Order: sequence, then C-alpha cells, then structure tokens
Amino acid sequence: MNMERKWWHDKTAYQIYPKSFLDTNADGIGDLRGIISKLDYLKELGIDIIWLSPIYKSPFVDQGYDIADYYAIAEEFGTMEEFDELLAETKKRGMYLVMDLVINHCSDKHEWFQKALADPDGEYADYFFFRKGTNGNPPSNCRSYFGGSCWEPVPGTDKYYFHMFAKEQPDLNWENPKLLNELYTMINWWLDKGVAGFRIDAIVNIGKNTAFPSYEPDGPDGLASCWKMVDSMERLGNLLEDLKKNTFEKYNAFTVGEVFSIEEDALAQFIGKDGHFSTMFDFSAHCLSDGEHGWYDAPPISFARWREAIVNAQLDAQACGFKANIIENHDEPRGVSRFLPEHAKTPAGAKMLGTVNVLLRGIPFLYQGQEIGMTNATWNSIEEYDDISTKDQYQLARAAGCSDAEALEACGRMSRDNARTPVQWSSEKNAGFTTGTPWLKVNANYPDINVEKQENDSNSVLHYYRRLIALRKSDAYKEVFTYGDFVPAYENVNDVMAYYRVDEGNRVLVVANFGESAMELLLEYGVKDVLLSNRTEPFAKKTWNANETLTLENCEVMVLSCV
Repeated sequence: MNMERKWWHDKTAYQIYPKSFLDTNADGIGDLRGIISKLDYLKELGIDIIWLSPIYKSPFVDQGYDIADYYAIAEEFGTMEEFDELLAETKKRGMYLVMDLVINHCSDKHEWFQKALADPDGEYADYFFFRKGTNGNPPSNCRSYFGGSCWEPVPGTDKYYFHMFAKEQPDLNWENPKLLNELYTMINWWLDKGVAGFRIDAIVNIGKNTAFPSYEPDGPDGLASCWKMVDSMERLGNLLEDLKKNTFEKYNAFTVGEVFSIEEDALAQFIGKDGHFSTMFDFSAHCLSDGEHGWYDAPPISFARWREAIVNAQLDAQACGFKANIIENHDEPRGVSRFLPEHAKTPAGAKMLGTVNVLLRGIPFLYQGQEIGMTNATWNSIEEYDDISTKDQYQLARAAGCSDAEALEACGRMSRDNARTPVQWSSEKNAGFTTGTPWLKVNANYPDINVEKQENDSNSVLHYYRRLIALRKSDAYKEVFTYGDFVPAYENVNDVMAYYRVDEGNRVLVVANFGESAMELLLEYGVKDVLLSNRTEPFAKKTWNANETLTLENCEVMVLSCV
C-alpha cells in the first residue's frame, strides 16, 4: 500500500522502566541520572525513540500509573532540571523521547480528587464518577481489572466513586469539558517542552458506558469484568479524535496506543491514514495466554497458534498502517521465557525470537534487558512480589483451590514483576543496578546474563541485537524493512516461522527453526547472500539456487537476500 511517509516509520524504539533501569544514588530505585548515563549505550544499540514509563509524582500504588501531579517529576527519579537535561541529551544524539500518558484515571492523591472528596456534590466531583448506591450496594456489579468491585464508598456519604483499576486510581470523566481542557493543556505543555510524543495507557477505557449498567456475572464473586462496559467504537472514536485534534496533531507527535481487543474492521480507525494514533501495540500473541479465569488456568502457547497470531496481525495491519511490535514490556513476562519452547530457551533462541520480531513490518519496540535475553525470575513466596495485579492473581488461584506452590508457579510464569526486575548490567553485587538495596529482587541469573559479560563476547545476544538493528536501518535494506510488504512463507511446515519482506528492489526471507531437530526447506527463490544468522560457525556456502535445499539447525534463524 502507498502511504504518506512519517518521521517515525523507520525508527526503532526502546522502553525504559525507570525504577529498574539504573540507580545512581544508592536508594535502590532507578533514576533519571542513570538513564542519562546510558544514552550512548542505547545509541550504540541502534535506538531512535526512548519511551519512559511514568516518571510523574505518584504514591506508586500501581508503580507510577497512579499520577498525583502531571506537571511534577517523582522525587524518587530526580528533578525537572534532570528531566530537561535528559531531553536535551537525547536530542543531541538524534534520539526522541516519548512519555507515558495516563489519562483514563489519576491517583486518589491528585488535587482534583482530593477536592472531589471534600465536596462530593461540587465541581470537581464531576471530574470523576460519583454515584449513589442501590439499596446499600454499589451502583453496578462491575469488577475492576485488579479484582473486587469497581466502586469504592465515599466516606460519610451514600455515594461511591468508580475505578477500573485500583481503588487508588479513580477514573476520569471524559464527558466533562472542563476536565478535558485541563488534560489537553497538560499534554500540550509537555509537547511544548520538546517531547516527541506519548505511549497512551489503557486509552480505550475512556469510552465507557456512563449509565453504569450491571452485567451477567462471569465469576463466583457475582461480578462482571469491567471491560464489558467499554462503549461503542463510534463514541470512543469521537473522544479520541478530539484528543488528537487538540493536542498531538498540532505537533506532528508520535503516538502509540495501548489498545486491546478492537474489532478487525475498526483497525483503520486507529492506525490508518487518518487514524487516532500513529501506531498501536500488537498484543495478539500475548492474548494467547489469557486464562478463562486467571493466570492459574492460562493455557500454554503452542507454536502453531503463536505463528498464526503474528501472521494474521501483520496481514491485518498491512492493509491500513503500522503496528508496534513487541516481545515483552512492563506489563508482560519476559518473552524468551514465554514464547520459546524449553529447548530454545538459550542465547540462540533469544536471537531467533528477536530477529523474527524486529524485522516484521511495523515499529519494533524493545524492552530494557531484552537485548541481553533477560528471563523470568524464580519467586519463592508471594511476599517477594511488589505488583498489585500479581497479588490479586495469587489470591484468585488460591480461592480456586490451587496450592501455594501451584499459585506461585502461575505467578512465576505470568507476573509482570518478571519484566520489572532490575536491569542486569554486570556480575557485581545487585547486577550493577545499585549499591543499595534494590526495590525488587534481582534475577538470580545475573552473573551469567549481564551487559558487561556480553560486551566482551562478540557472539552474545547483545552484539547480535546491534547487528540486527543495524541491518534493519542499513542503506541497502531500510526501505524494504520499513515499507516492504509482509508475505508469510512455509506456513505448512511445522515449527518454522518464515516470511518475506518484499518491495520493488528487494526480496528478503526471514526464516527460523523453532523445532528441536534440524529442518530441510526447499527454497522458492534463489539466495544471493546471507544478511544475518545466529550461527557461530562460518557458512560453507552463502548462495543457493531456487529449488535447492536449505538446512536449518534447531534454533537457527537466517535472513536471506533472495533473487
């Protein structure tokens, strides 16, 4: 498809979870100074866009996604002066800084909510959803994403306030024009400051049905999942268009929406030529491990279903725009632990998974530590976790009859704290993350998996990621990897993930063997060159004719320039 070219189309992005990135003042919490000190490391990796998870002032009930002041930097991370320095230093290196925008809800410590509590019938109460209960019960039976009712009693009144996440995260009322003006003013303030755009958190939730009906219960608690009340796409679309026109559009800002479960025919509304956002994350593979009731009954992800999900998502997006492709982020466990079969949970497997993801059509988003193949941690008790969602899922598993060991096993597989363990910089104490006590325990495998060790090994996952991103950005292949079509290949071959990237000048085959044994494939096109491979030994040959046999060892990935 022909599309208008944008500055961000050929970029590679990297998410930083500041709390766990690098601590420079020994308080056990990562900080802005730590990020500044690693900008050259990110530049060498090939990163263009840095997305920061929230750094705003917050009580950190939900790790900063409960914002108490949209205009202030949390003192745990540093000062506004240090943020300005970070912004200036990224620009010096030709990089772009993207903030996290959390505007479905705020913290209960935000000035607006405090004023609402002080006068539940006043102006600020309408910034939120205050409703009278029914016969001493909450106004509806909606269950929050973190468990329990979406309704919290307002002390000393017969009213409740609404929250789709934690009770400390009251939802904002997008029907209120005064509130919207406050939000738009804040967003433009950051854009005026020079940030390049935003990742937009939980944004579809703003389009909720404000009649607050009850639904058929879908759990033993008699409650119904709150996502059922997200209203029509049309209504959500109107809100998102107003947001875009009053903010992002004026600045040519890059925006990536956190959007789950929209109808296929609505995709163009979100990421098309005139879509609400520049792009949105592809969560299709991640949704495969959604359990019917929770993490404890989450199904294993088969290779066939994973491949199908990726291919379908690519083909759907190709018809209208770009998706943002991820293996992991701050809300998901580590990809190498989640998506690779047991035999492939190796450096070769990490390289293979990275190659398949980064060379897809769309904007690759790496998550901190992904470039060295960081894995899920081993957790020995629920007390070791810091995540509100994980604690809820543990209790859910126990209530369903799981033993402590079974509930912990489910949390060990699925907890987002796996992605939040400190970045493993070296084999020094606490993985070089801090000289103090880390806020969350460091993964015990840090002596084996760390940046320093991999810097000294030319065959490491880190060096491979640098070569992979460099290939994507190279003069010879940037065009095909950015705008070339995605064409699936070898779909009938078990354990092989393969696709072509094709434009008028190039045809590139990305082919990976996720199986346990070697695989022989009959080539559809001749091969001119091996552009990249995770093999450590040299190739006996680097050219093949069409209809010749290509042999792939287990966990081998190749990127081939084809005739």
